[in-house]
Amino acid sequence: MAKKVTKKIKIQIPAGQATPAPPVGTILGPVGINLQEFCSQFNEKTKDKMGDILPVEITIYEDRSFDMIVKTPPTAFLIKKYAKIKTASSKGANEVVATISKDDIKAIAETKMPDLNAYDLEAAIRIVTGTASNMGIAIKGITDVEMAEQAEQARLEEIEMAKREAELEKMESELAEEVEPEVLTEKDSEEEETEEESDTEEAQTEEEEEKSE
Repeated sequence: MAKKVTKKIKIQIPAGQATPAPPVGTILGPVGINLQEFCSQFNEKTKDKMGDILPVEITIYEDRSFDMIVKTPPTAFLIKKYAKIKTASSKGANEVVATISKDDIKAIAETKMPDLNAYDLEAAIRIVTGTASNMGIAIKGITDVEMAEQAEQARLEEIEMAKREAELEKMESELAEEVEPEVLTEKDSEEEETEEESDTEEAQTEEEEEKSE
């Protein structure tokens, strides 16, 4: 009789380095499995991949036993590893931050084949190539020239946009100075009120004089 599944959890853990401490303990502790046993099994299965970040799918059963399936490293992780960078481009393909070879892309595609929705290696290579481009990583002899041109065009557009924004800001500043409202002090307000009262009194005097004539 099949055991009843109570939960499925997906987490990413450095190969060979799982411990009951957070984040593993924080995520798996509440489900009641033996953390030390999980860590021992995971580390044994992944000890030959030290340095990689590995996704693992854990199935927890009603009796608190578990099974795990260790997946291949995320595509983005592998691309950064081969490109020897820590951070991808924040501007996507509009900024080239590194270049890798066709052989690197092929090696990544071969590693990812079991977990990619690809029917053959060529399809896997296309998927990895697209991911690399979106990370700002060019492939020598495939996308490097095109991406360099795209990045240069994006750079020129940014310069032009910054120039327009600076001109607009200057125009708005000049316009604000032209229509800046006059700030009256309390003394100015009192003087204006006195002048208004004086004008009113003069007008009344003139009217009385006209009537008397």
